[in-house]
Amino acid sequence: MAPPCYSFVQKYKPDTASQTTFIAPTFNTLPQQTEDRGVVDMEFTALHRLLGHGPGPLTDEMIDEAVSQRIAETDDLDWKSSLPPTSGLPQTDFPKDVAAMANSGGGVIVYGVKEQEKRATERVDVGDLTENHERTLRSGAVTAINPPVFGLGIHRLGEAGNQCVVIVVPASADGPHLIYKNDYFAAPIRNNADTVWMKERQIEAMYRARFDERRHAAEPLDHLYGELIAGLDTAERAWLVAVGRPRVTPTTVTRWERDEARRLFQDASKASLTYAKRHGIRPFAVVDLLNPRPGLRRWVVASTPAAEGEPRWKEARASIHFDGSVTVVFAVGGHRTQDGFQPGSLIDSAAVEGAVADFMGLVRTVGGHIGSVDYEIRVGIEWTGQDQMIMQTVDNLGFPFAGTSIPMYRFSPVEATIEIGIEDERFLHEVRILIQNCVNQGGITNLRITAACPCDDCQS
Repeated sequence: MAPPCYSFVQKYKPDTASQTTFIAPTFNTLPQQTEDRGVVDMEFTALHRLLGHGPGPLTDEMIDEAVSQRIAETDDLDWKSSLPPTSGLPQTDFPKDVAAMANSGGGVIVYGVKEQEKRATERVDVGDLTENHERTLRSGAVTAINPPVFGLGIHRLGEAGNQCVVIVVPASADGPHLIYKNDYFAAPIRNNADTVWMKERQIEAMYRARFDERRHAAEPLDHLYGELIAGLDTAERAWLVAVGRPRVTPTTVTRWERDEARRLFQDASKASLTYAKRHGIRPFAVVDLLNPRPGLRRWVVASTPAAEGEPRWKEARASIHFDGSVTVVFAVGGHRTQDGFQPGSLIDSAAVEGAVADFMGLVRTVGGHIGSVDYEIRVGIEWTGQDQMIMQTVDNLGFPFAGTSIPMYRFSPVEATIEIGIEDERFLHEVRILIQNCVNQGGITNLRITAACPCDDCQS
């Protein structure tokens, strides 16, 4: 008896002459949605590549240019003359088209362009994309595809009477993405300008690639983390070390200019204050955000060196790598008080909250800028001194209190996969969970400066 997958493929009459091959996921940037009818955020898509443009905004003029040049469809570009309807969306070609792009490394679907023999011939007005229609499209990519395809970039271009909709499908490390019809399922994939069904070996290869990616996901984080802790005076004071990288990394590296890096650091600092209020010493209060320094395929901001003879207690660094990786390292032990300096093993919980909030602000800002869907992150505290680490909070009167703290010889690094494109409320919830996992290891339950989350899980 043929397996259900095979039965479904036969039902859809695949092109058996097409010898498609497994395509490993590559990077396609996913912009944040904008209401501007003529331009969307910086990115590099199939349209940019085929028109010979460098990274930049998607514009209405690019659609006109593609039509005038009769640009042909490819693995990562598909022309459509009309939007799929809102009713019965799972039964349309929309889930198949999105899943095929995700299985092929991501790509662009343009609604509002007629094609002949796979080449763009003229523009067609698709009308206004309503909020309900957009919500239905996003829902279809989640509910009609398994695993779901998150992070669609849906963009409106053009003026009334000449509007088109561009959907940027992100690359995915979760392939194969399957679509279901009744009791049958199949995995679509792009084969040049056509969408075909994967053969059994292709599905097997894609599952193997998914499992290999998960198995080796820790290796790049290990490298970033090890690079940061090398040379830290962890025998004298505890350091918080945080690293993150896109789960699907770029296939090409673009060197950002200093002004762009400066803006990203400043935007990250602003974002972090929505996760934890301004209080005491934290990384973005210590580093020079206006003066990024070049590093090896990255930009780095660092704290100002202490004057000669002055104690070094306010130290931090943060970096943005050209592949989208981000790092923060911050001395959380040995801070100064009114009575002098704390031991290097004594950590204030608010310093941990602020440092994690700054790191997550950097993750959200850079991830949104490059269009990443998911980030793999790790947050640890490194200490090699003789004493046990103690994490202190404050009592009801605001005085330092460590009576309920759990002494730690070692901090267990906290790892997580973070969705970048989720709503602000859900992202704040993820930030709170990460901070709680950090301070709970020291016996601390109350969060002192982290913003309250209005979601039902946090309110219950």
